[in-house]
Amino acid sequence: MSAKIFLDLPGSVKMPVLGFGTWQSGDEKESKAVLNAALEAGYRHIDTAYAYNNEKFIGDVLKEWFASGKLKREDVFITTKLPMYGVHPDRVEFFMKKSLQNLQLDYVDLYLVHFPVGVKYDESTGRPALNEKNRWIAEGKTDHEGIWKKMEEQVKAGRTKTIGLSNYNISQIETVLKHATIKPANLQVELHVYLQQRQLVDFCHKNGITVVAFSPLGSPGYNKFLKQMGRNEKQLPDILGDPVVAKISKKYLKTPAQIVLRFLIQQGISCIPKTISEKRLKENIAVFDFALDDGDIKELLNLDIGEEARVRDFSIFEGLDEHPDFPLKT
Repeated sequence: MSAKIFLDLPGSVKMPVLGFGTWQSGDEKESKAVLNAALEAGYRHIDTAYAYNNEKFIGDVLKEWFASGKLKREDVFITTKLPMYGVHPDRVEFFMKKSLQNLQLDYVDLYLVHFPVGVKYDESTGRPALNEKNRWIAEGKTDHEGIWKKMEEQVKAGRTKTIGLSNYNISQIETVLKHATIKPANLQVELHVYLQQRQLVDFCHKNGITVVAFSPLGSPGYNKFLKQMGRNEKQLPDILGDPVVAKISKKYLKTPAQIVLRFLIQQGISCIPKTISEKRLKENIAVFDFALDDGDIKELLNLDIGEEARVRDFSIFEGLDEHPDFPLKT
């Protein structure tokens, strides 16, 4: 099966299937250096979020590229996301505008609701409100209809070309579809060969919703993030060390990362791997000069473990798993 280089979104918007995923970093110099390296390597799909606290860094780099003439605004596809403390009808436009200000852009190509659970916002700090245990305070049941109407207003105002969802389950997407006049263009969720979520992907594709995989390599650096947060490390899936992946990588003379990225792309899924290594940046984008055959696809399909392989279970947000809109409840 051949793979598309772009996925089609509404309004003739084209999303590159291989993107560069950014992440929280307090190191401005490192953040700018790795983004510059990604753009030099040919990445034109940049994924960020208000909650990552890196939109300003990204905006500075993009401004330099645009000013130099090396890129035009229409050459890049930019995704950002409404933070959990913006998941309320009264705060959607507020955070949309803040993201545009940070990114120094007139519009983004895709704006996502980052999570289906909202938390209270502290205007005095510009961060989530905290309770006596220093934990985030959840809002009541999520007003999916009201939030989506405000998301649609951002399209009509020209602040974003398309809108979508992140970390939503099938039931929650159905609720949005029921009330939408502008359908979600995209769903972004954790996807990799150990967590393939085929039912969710099939549902999205049948409803004309594109899918983006975050953590497509299994997020091998996630324990570093947990350590920074003062949390215990967890057992992570060793996708890149899997013997089946290794065998197939030798067959094609490709890296294990290139094999598992190509696997997802051939399923019609866009991927946004994260790395700070310039070498891996170049390797990860070099996935369009080969195709996995049916036998290899079948072997990789058989690696699916399911929920046990989920890296980002959102347990760092203590207490939110009790919220009626927590997406991973069975």
